[in-house]
Amino acid sequence: MRFNFDQTIDVEKTNAYMVGAGLASLAAAVFLIRDGHVPGKNIHIYEELGVTGGSMDGSGDAKNGYVIRGGRMFDREAYACTFGIMESIPSLTDPKVSILDEFNAFNKKIHTHAKARLIDNDAKITDVSCLGLNRADRMALMDIMICNEDSLGTKTISECFPEPFFKTNFWLQWTTLFAFETWHSAVELKRYLHRFIQELPRLNDLSGIRRTPYNQYDSMLLPMTKWLEAQGVNFELGCRVTDLEFKPSKTETTVTAFKCEKNGKETRIEVGDGDLAFATIGSLTAGTSLGSMTSPAKINDKHVGGDWDLWEKIAKGRPEFGNPKVFDERVEESMWQSFTVTLKDPTMYKRIIEYSGNKPGTGAHMTFRDSAWLMTIVVHNQPHFINQPDNIQTFWGYSLFPYAKGDFIKKRMVDCTGEEILTEVLYHLNFVDDMKKIIETSICIPCILPFTTAQFLTRAKGDRPQTIPEGSTNLALLGQFCEIKDDVVFTMDYSVRGAQIAVYKFLNLDKRLTPIYKGQYDIRVMLNAAKVFMKDDNLSKEVGGIMSMLMK
Repeated sequence: MRFNFDQTIDVEKTNAYMVGAGLASLAAAVFLIRDGHVPGKNIHIYEELGVTGGSMDGSGDAKNGYVIRGGRMFDREAYACTFGIMESIPSLTDPKVSILDEFNAFNKKIHTHAKARLIDNDAKITDVSCLGLNRADRMALMDIMICNEDSLGTKTISECFPEPFFKTNFWLQWTTLFAFETWHSAVELKRYLHRFIQELPRLNDLSGIRRTPYNQYDSMLLPMTKWLEAQGVNFELGCRVTDLEFKPSKTETTVTAFKCEKNGKETRIEVGDGDLAFATIGSLTAGTSLGSMTSPAKINDKHVGGDWDLWEKIAKGRPEFGNPKVFDERVEESMWQSFTVTLKDPTMYKRIIEYSGNKPGTGAHMTFRDSAWLMTIVVHNQPHFINQPDNIQTFWGYSLFPYAKGDFIKKRMVDCTGEEILTEVLYHLNFVDDMKKIIETSICIPCILPFTTAQFLTRAKGDRPQTIPEGSTNLALLGQFCEIKDDVVFTMDYSVRGAQIAVYKFLNLDKRLTPIYKGQYDIRVMLNAAKVFMKDDNLSKEVGGIMSMLMK
C-alpha cells in the first residue's frame, strides 16, 4: 500500500530500515522511538563499518596512538536540535543524568577563551582584537549577506571578495574555524554568516564554543548506540547496502528492498507496505586513509567504500535524488588533511600550555597564519578518549592546504609522514630545543579525508535532494548532502534536523520541528556584531545600514 502522510500510523506494525549508523540514522532511531513510539525491535540499521558513529569517530590506544578524523564544536545558541536529542540519552557513567546534563556540567567547568588564536611564522601570537576589515571588505560582506541565494547561484567565495580580504584577521579566523576554502560556495558562506553572526564578537577568543567532555564518539555516539541497543534496535555491522529496489511507478518512489553484502555474501532485505526506509547519502569521511610516523596517508577517491556508489545508483534516472557527481568527483577541492598526536612524554603538552596561556580545553583553535599548509592545532581537555591513561596526552590538528609544500619540511603535506608533520608543528611553535625528545616519545597519525568539505562545493539548485524527495512514499535521504532550507551543513545539527524532519513527516506527528536559530533577526545580536565592525574605525552609519537591511 502507498504510505499516506495524512493517515494514522500503526507504529506497532511499522518497521524502519536504515543505511548507515552515523549521527543521522541514530538520531532518526531516537526520534522514532521517543516521539513516534515505534518499538525499538522494529528498527534495523545497516552499517558498512564494524562500529557505529559514521564520521564522528574516536579510536585507538596509548600504545598505538589515538585517532579522531575530525573535531566538532557546539555553538551555545545554534545547536538546539542536537541538544534536544542529547537530553534523552543517559550518560554511560551516571544513568541518572543525560549526556546533555553531562555536557552542560563540563562546559560550566571548562570555559573556552583562546589567547593564541593566530600565530605568525616567528611564533609570535597575533593581536586579533580587530577584524582587520576595510570598507571594501565590509561592503562585500554586506552584499553576500543580503543577496538572495538565487542571485549568488554557483559563485565561489573568491568571486565575491577583493583579494586583500583573504589576509584579514576575520577571514583567517573564520576559514580555520569552519573550514571554508576560497573556491567553496558563496551560498554556503552566506548561510554561515547568518547562522553564526552571534559568534562575531567572540571570534577572537571563541568564547561561544562548547565541547563534549571527551571526543564526540565517546561522549555522544557511543551513549546513543548503547541506549538504542537497550531499546531493542537491531544493528547489522560490517554490512554494506549495495542498492535499493523500487516499486515500478511513473509517479511515486517506493522502496521495496535493500540489497546488502556481508562477509562476501549477498542478501536481500524486504521493505514491506507501510514500512520506512532511511538512507544516509554521501560521506564526509569516505575514502579515509591513515598514515603513521614513518609513512604518509594516501589520497583515495569515491571508489573506496560504498558511500558514494549507493547514492549514484539510486540517483540514476531520478533527478529528485540529487546529483552526487557534483560532490564526489572534485577531490582536489574537497580534500583536507588532519592528524592526531599522542604524547607519551609531557614536555610538548606543558610547553603549549605555557606558550599559549591556555589550560587544555580552554584554548580552542591555534592557527599558524603564515603556514603554507594553513595549519591549526587544538589541545582538548584531557583525557580526550574514554580509555586514555592519565600519563598520556593528545592533541589534534588539520590543514586546509595539504597540497602545498611546508615552510620547514619542504614537501607537500599529503606526502609527509607523521614524524614530518609533527616536526613542522614544532618548528612553527619554535619548540626546536625539545624537538628530538618530543618526536621520540610521540605518535603522530596523518589522516587524508578526500571529501570532508565536499558539502561546501559550488552547486546548483537540485544538486542536493530534499530530505523526502518529491514523489517518495517511504524513503527519506539523510546527512550532509540533503537540502534543508536556511540550515548549515558541516554541523551535527544538520544531520539531526534532517532526521527529525523525516520522522515527523512520515509518522504524521503533531509536533513542532525544532526552529532554526536566526540571530540576524535579534537586535541584541546585531548590536553586538556592529560593535565589532566599529572597532576598526568610526562606521556607525555604515554598520547601521547593514543592520537594518539584514533584519528586514
